[in-house]
Amino acid sequence: MKNTLNPTDIQDLFEILQERFHANSKRHEGIEWEDIQAKLGADPQKLYSVWQMEQTGGEPDVVLWDKKLYYIDCSPETPKERRSICYDREALDSRKTHKPHHSAVEMAKEMGIELLTEEQYFALQNLGKFDQKTSSWLRTPSEIRQLKGAIFGDRRYERVFIYHNGAESYYASRGFRGILAL
Repeated sequence: MKNTLNPTDIQDLFEILQERFHANSKRHEGIEWEDIQAKLGADPQKLYSVWQMEQTGGEPDVVLWDKKLYYIDCSPETPKERRSICYDREALDSRKTHKPHHSAVEMAKEMGIELLTEEQYFALQNLGKFDQKTSSWLRTPSEIRQLKGAIFGDRRYERVFIYHNGAESYYASRGFRGILAL
């Protein structure tokens, strides 16, 4: 299989995830770590995706929303190794000069995860204070994307904001947060 981890990486990842799981129990009340470890251990592709989330600075943790389990990036700021990117391939191709190294949608697809929706971003912000210095691209509705725009969110002044920008724009403080259903 193409995207597999060696046993040492798996063990290291499980140790990190278990520690984070127990340190943030309010994100997943009533869920047992052993159940999460069994689910991840049974699906090498999802395990690899969570490892990618960790490797790029996402600090993924289990979140329980509407009786469904997800791994989501819970780093205080948008993941460091996923910043300075535009929204998608179309936006990247439209830039004539000063192209960023990647796009959020393509990077998420390569990792096996999805960008957060606006609703998921608000739900995440109910679990803590995220993106107080950075911002995160969000899955953009097609009607906005057809007009060459994209949306992103952040937290400023103790409030969560959703904004718009040209999809081809990129900033050192903007990246994306990912989500993966378990």
